[in-house]
Amino acid sequence: MPSELDLKLDTIMDGLTAPGSMMTLTSWEDGGVTLPMIAAAPPALSYYFDHFCAQHGDKDFLVCGDERLSFAQVHAQARAVAGALVQGYGVKRGDHVGIAARNAPAWIVLYMGILMAGGVATLLNGWWTGSELAEGIDESDTRLVFADPPRAKRLAETTHRAELVVVDVGLPIAQALAPVLARGGGAETELPALGPDDIATILFTSGSTGQSKGAISTHRAVTQGVFNYLAQTLMTLQLATELGQAPTLQPCTLLNVPLFHVTAEVPVMLQSFAMGRKLVIMQKWDAEEAMRLMEREKVTYFVGVPLMSFEILTHPNRKNYNLSSVMDFAAGGAPRPVEHVKRIDEEMGGAKPLIGYGLTETNGVGCGNFRDNYLAKPNSTGRASRPLVDLAILDDAGKPVPQGQRGEVCIRSVCNFLKYYKNPEATKVAFTHDRYFRTGDIGYLDEDGYLFIVDRKKDIIIRGGENISCQEVEAALYESVDVAEAAVFGLPDERFGEVPGAVVHPADGATLTAEGLQAFLQPRLAAFKIPARIWIAPDPLPRLGTEKIDKVSLRAHYRALAQQDG
Repeated sequence: MPSELDLKLDTIMDGLTAPGSMMTLTSWEDGGVTLPMIAAAPPALSYYFDHFCAQHGDKDFLVCGDERLSFAQVHAQARAVAGALVQGYGVKRGDHVGIAARNAPAWIVLYMGILMAGGVATLLNGWWTGSELAEGIDESDTRLVFADPPRAKRLAETTHRAELVVVDVGLPIAQALAPVLARGGGAETELPALGPDDIATILFTSGSTGQSKGAISTHRAVTQGVFNYLAQTLMTLQLATELGQAPTLQPCTLLNVPLFHVTAEVPVMLQSFAMGRKLVIMQKWDAEEAMRLMEREKVTYFVGVPLMSFEILTHPNRKNYNLSSVMDFAAGGAPRPVEHVKRIDEEMGGAKPLIGYGLTETNGVGCGNFRDNYLAKPNSTGRASRPLVDLAILDDAGKPVPQGQRGEVCIRSVCNFLKYYKNPEATKVAFTHDRYFRTGDIGYLDEDGYLFIVDRKKDIIIRGGENISCQEVEAALYESVDVAEAAVFGLPDERFGEVPGAVVHPADGATLTAEGLQAFLQPRLAAFKIPARIWIAPDPLPRLGTEKIDKVSLRAHYRALAQQDG
């Protein structure tokens, strides 16, 4: 039976999406399927930036260290960058332009400028090694890359086909962008008029095959994803107002997850333009620094991987900081332990826990579990996010399973990505014939429509919100001539949810150590992908009747060993 809160939220959303209301719905045809679409969303992100930066003007937008920039200032910088890209670099509509840098105001301005110039923003994973970055650049046909000095140094140790421009994002914005603007062009350069079918972004997702795939999204998909989040925000704002808890402060959130992730890109960064929300940029995660900034900037909303809110919750110095402005502690990217949900509600001074579920391929849109509903069902990632998400549990043939039974979690909406770049086979497998995206997660819906995720179909590990392909790590291990067999799997971890673990059988006559293998992997894999535990197995690894390594039994056995070892 729906909760009282669910009934209230549904009533509010019905009003928000009614004809003539703020989020009135229209429709769009995708492969013969009619999907709902929010009529108020602009056709492209360039118009979105123009409109809301003008609307919020002198309000604080980006805070990073001692630098404080308004919406108008950020837009002016982005407009100059866009003109420089068109005139100085010859960027044409649809050209792929990459960013490889840590979070900073310059990252956001570059992203805006690329899109305003008609380019496609290729968001390169800043944690990748040089070879991984080069592979992402070449496989996505990215012709121009803006990299900060650490990423540029990594790229200098390898080869790739892109022009590289070094941007020191740690400098004040005008100095940081000086190399970009030096080639000519600027705020007066004419920019292309963009439409909803133009390509906006390429984000990378690590699937079970081990190869990072570039997920391409149109401007329509991204703007609709942003507006679906805005509809949810307006829904909770109206609820708070009805309860006499209307906010009085400028919305404000920490930007403490990397901008190359869809969570930071869509619900955090992009949504903030429409909300007039201040973004306080953290260069590196540190729980005490986060609390200091939350107090100083009067942060109203916190979101990160579950580990982050847990570190704040359990920090010995939390009592020294006034966090009373924070109304919600949201999480995504990984499940939150039930005990953490309860403790946030009980110990954070009135702030409520939230959790969301979305994927790179859905532009972060999926499900949400709010406040009292989350406390009542802390194992659930919530209901489908209205008004755009159609959530289904399907079997391998793409047919719905009976309510309560397990199947693959599938999402259909106008927000879904278009395709994997130059990978038609992976694209075909990713969608059902009627345009549901297959997430690779196994779950079920309860009688109230709440999603419970119980397993993963894909052979991936989610470490603190970062996807790791088991096959990719196994392939790196097999580069050692001393490795005969290897199996990689997830190990439970209190901080990160999961970490990679591996069991390796040596080649004849070889001697292996866990430490030696970890050192062997360091130049081959980003640090977060390297197994935290490696067991050396003297006997060949068990196999199934198909002659595949029996990873299910291996995972169960070594997870138990890890638990015994503490």
